[in-house]
Amino acid sequence: MPASRYILVVDDEPQIHRFLRPTLVAAGFTVESALSGAQALEKFRDATPELVVLDLGLTDMEGANVLAAMRATSTVPVIILSARDSESEKVALLNAGADDYVSKPFGVGELIARINTALRHAVASAGTTAVFQAGDLMVDTLAHRVTLRGEPVKLTPREYDVLHLLARHAGRLLTHQHILREVWGQNQADNAPYLRVFVSRLRQKIEADAAQPRLLLTESGVGYRLAAPSTAAAQG
Repeated sequence: MPASRYILVVDDEPQIHRFLRPTLVAAGFTVESALSGAQALEKFRDATPELVVLDLGLTDMEGANVLAAMRATSTVPVIILSARDSESEKVALLNAGADDYVSKPFGVGELIARINTALRHAVASAGTTAVFQAGDLMVDTLAHRVTLRGEPVKLTPREYDVLHLLARHAGRLLTHQHILREVWGQNQADNAPYLRVFVSRLRQKIEADAAQPRLLLTESGVGYRLAAPSTAAAQG
């Protein structure tokens, strides 16, 4: 990862910055720090970073308000970092535009992996990549074709739509509401049990062992993510 990848870390705990900065720099990032929401927004406006790591419990304002201000002008990836563990709050923040949510205490390896995935997703979203591949699974979004170990996978139109959506956002956590709204429409946005049926069917068709999924992953009470290609390959 080139050193020019600029990350803004927003947290009111100086020890978090002392811990994260050298680790992220060693991983190849240029790191800017902000200790408050106001300082974060000022630095964000002056030199828009390629990714933001944002704590929720800031001293001067809620991290959710900082996220809203950033989302008003930018689609830059934002990873929430917080000790709060409320599922409803996670869902609300993801629906408000956060790209991922990492709970404190966290492993720095996990955070770096989430950062790299979010950056790859941002590049893919801006480009023309039409084929997603992870391990033995391939989704060709132009040909509307799914194969597993080179063999065609027969999916219903709705199953394909769910898989297609997850593949376009591979590695990113999508909430139940987001998936339901995108695939079935707003009137089904709160029907999480309905979505679980389709996810179960998909796992039967694309996972080596549906009881221990390695591709289509669950974040309990929040939503689903399709493993990023590098992650899936490492698990395979």
